[in-house]
Amino acid sequence: MRKRFEQQNMLDATPIPEVKIDSKSRHQLPKLLAGLQYIFITPSLNEEIFSILEEAVLQDKKATGRLGMSLWEILVLGVVRLNMDMDYDQLYDQSNNHKGLRGILGVETKGVFYDDGKYYGLQTLKDNVSLLNEEVLKKISEAVVRAGHKLKKNGGEESEPQRLELKSDTYCVESNIHFPTDLNLLWDSARKCLDVVDHISQHYKLNGWRKRKIWYKNIKKLYRNSANIHRKKGANYKERLDDSVKQYLDICKQLSVRVERSLADIGVAAAGDLMLAALTELLVYYHNYLNKHIDLVERRILKGEKIPHSEKVFSIFEPHVEWIQKGKEGKKVELGHNVLVTSDQYHFIVDHEVVVGLTDKELPILLSKRLEKRFKEGYVLDSITFDRGFYSLLAKQALSKVFNQVVMPKPGKKSSKQELEEAEESFVKKRRKHSAIESNINELEHSGANKVPDKGLPGFKKYVAWSVLAYNLKRLGNLVLQKGILPTAVKPANRPKKAA
Repeated sequence: MRKRFEQQNMLDATPIPEVKIDSKSRHQLPKLLAGLQYIFITPSLNEEIFSILEEAVLQDKKATGRLGMSLWEILVLGVVRLNMDMDYDQLYDQSNNHKGLRGILGVETKGVFYDDGKYYGLQTLKDNVSLLNEEVLKKISEAVVRAGHKLKKNGGEESEPQRLELKSDTYCVESNIHFPTDLNLLWDSARKCLDVVDHISQHYKLNGWRKRKIWYKNIKKLYRNSANIHRKKGANYKERLDDSVKQYLDICKQLSVRVERSLADIGVAAAGDLMLAALTELLVYYHNYLNKHIDLVERRILKGEKIPHSEKVFSIFEPHVEWIQKGKEGKKVELGHNVLVTSDQYHFIVDHEVVVGLTDKELPILLSKRLEKRFKEGYVLDSITFDRGFYSLLAKQALSKVFNQVVMPKPGKKSSKQELEEAEESFVKKRRKHSAIESNINELEHSGANKVPDKGLPGFKKYVAWSVLAYNLKRLGNLVLQKGILPTAVKPANRPKKAA
């Protein structure tokens, strides 16, 4: 059973609205905590976000059983993890020892009745923070952005719609994988087959695997030899590489035959044992990759074929990963996915999307549909700017139906009409302001969206969504502190002047 938040369980806990936040701190955490505190003390925003969380986490579950981690704690711990770009071990330390964070969590005690507040276990953090999916995090982020727009609008007429000036660009978020080569991907496939066989042997008697460690040692030795020859080159490079790779492929083929035989032996037994069935499925997965990379290595190195890009896999652990070349200095190749980021004139990220299998030119039309749907009421979509890599006539026409002005420079030769349009003062002014998106992206990367440690494509998308939410909450908190809305925000006392 989970609840929104209940603080009365700890009699001497510091109430969340009374937690003091240092408004002069230059660190990013106080700004994030200020944003979270503003959510908690603002009834309409509080109700909206908790309704989203309840719908996602509780669904049709019965309100019985032990008290689980509250929805508020899940939200706070998730955004802190990404805001500080921490792993779960660092989050474990901060959640149990950081006074300000524990105050916003509602578990910091004054020491009257209790010496210590609530303790968070490492596995508890992992299990609970992972409950929210990408869709839910996007909804919460949208609510935070609207709250920020309301604060910005307080100086103007309430009846006036909010005008948005947007900037959009993509950047690559990397996945946490090693650099792929055909040789090391073949080694990954072979060693994982042996690892799974080792696990299966603990549940089921397998014949012919008594010398698993020797298999492992021999395959690794031949992989190292082939990789070193390929890397160092030297005299008779091609002949030495071919000889080494032939030996490497021979032993991998023998392993493949042995695994196939074992899968046939397990067949019937796996039907009645869930653990064995799961391990068998995993072995089939790695065995398929073993056969695939035997074929790729043989074709590329021994036969000299050029492998089509569509046949390549860049990680057997994260097969969704894309090979991205943006031509940036120092980063010739990035392994991950492009993320389309759209920010407004207040530097809130109003939209983001993890791009899979699409080029930049295909993104603006999909973006215009999302923005039109999201900001239908209470907003005027004034302008949007892009780099020249996004240009297509269809995209520009689609965006022009939604925005008053579309700044999308055309690459290459331009017609006289396009030259006149791009020479207009408003076009030039907005185009120059477009570079602000780069600083937003840089800040987002420091909120965790630089390299994703989570597994699978859904995990990748969820991690980026957590990062965007943390970024927007930090922006909201900074705005709240600037306006002096939080009564508990404290400034450090001025230092006494030295005597003359």
